[in-house]
This record gives sequence, structure tokens and C-alpha cells, in this order.
Amino acid sequence: MTRHPSDILNRRWFLGGAAAAATTFAAPAIAQTSNSTEFRSQISDVTRRNASSFRTLHWRPYFDSLANGAILVDITSRALHYWNEDESIYKLYPTSVPQTDDLTRKGRTEVIRKVEGPSWAPTPAMKERNPEWPDFIGPGPDNPLGTHALYLSWQYYRIHGTQDTRKIGRRSSNGCIGLYNNHIEELYGLAKSGTQVLLI
Repeated sequence: MTRHPSDILNRRWFLGGAAAAATTFAAPAIAQTSNSTEFRSQISDVTRRNASSFRTLHWRPYFDSLANGAILVDITSRALHYWNEDESIYKLYPTSVPQTDDLTRKGRTEVIRKVEGPSWAPTPAMKERNPEWPDFIGPGPDNPLGTHALYLSWQYYRIHGTQDTRKIGRRSSNGCIGLYNNHIEELYGLAKSGTQVLLI
């Protein structure tokens, strides 16, 4: 059977494209080899991957002013928006959000403390659900809060980094909002004590 030259080219393009796609899709797996930082079982290879789907927003529907800057966390779209006081800086970051509705808190709070190299301890409720978890983890690569944390006026709630990049874009936290470490480092530099925070 004689093949038309365009059939041969199309087959070559398809095989080359498939190989390139396999390389592209396989690459992120390298970043997923780190240990879980929330002491949960490993995510299996058959688990459906979640992704954030979000758009830019304007601050006015959510805040009366930008005094001290403002952070808006959209639980549904799994995104964090930041505006500085004079609106010259706007940032949009993908996040992890609480696993379940009962772990999710919404409403207004504010940043009360910033910590570089935070330590971690499970809340009483976490320890009750997971008695095998350690009582304390100091700063470092195994810390569930990543490299930086913004402590909120709500007890036990934080906006923080994570060492486990698979968590971003997922319902994967025990109540906190997680960002990639490079994103929380940037947000840490922008936010200050008194920055407004709204979770919707």
C-alpha cells in the first residue's frame, strides 16, 4: 500500500508531539517526590490532579479601603489576591485550601504576626484526629508551614508555605491557606502586621 507523503508527515508529527507531551507532563513529577508535610498518606498515582482556575479581581467589592494592604482568599477558586495600600502592586497566587467545609473558616481577620522559619505544632483537634503525629516540628525542610508564615488573628489559622507542592490547587489543608514557598516569601515581604484578610 502506498502512503501519501502528508500521512507520513502527520504520523511523524503525532509521534513527536506525543513524545514531547510525555516529557512535559512527566517533568512535574520530579517536584512531587518530597515528603508530605501534613502527615497524610501519599497521594496515589491514580488520584485526580486538581488545578486552580481563577481570574483577577478588583478589591472594591470586598474592602472599604486598602489601609495596610489587603489579602482576599477565594476558597472556591483556590486563589489568594493581594493589593498594597496605594494599589501599585497586585498579586495573584494559587493556594491549597481546607480539606472539608467543617475545617473552613470564612470572614474577616488580619495579619498579626510574620514569622520566617516558623515552627509547627498540631492543634488539639488535629492531635485528637491523628494521635500519631508529633507534638512539635521546628523550622526546616520537614516543617508543614514551609519557609514563611503569616499568623492571623484567628487562633490556629495561618497563611503559610508548604514543602509539598502537590497540595497547591487542592483541598488539602487542616484549615490554613498554603502557598508555594517562593510565593509566600514574596507575600511575606509585601504584607505587614495589620494587613486586612478576607476569606470568602
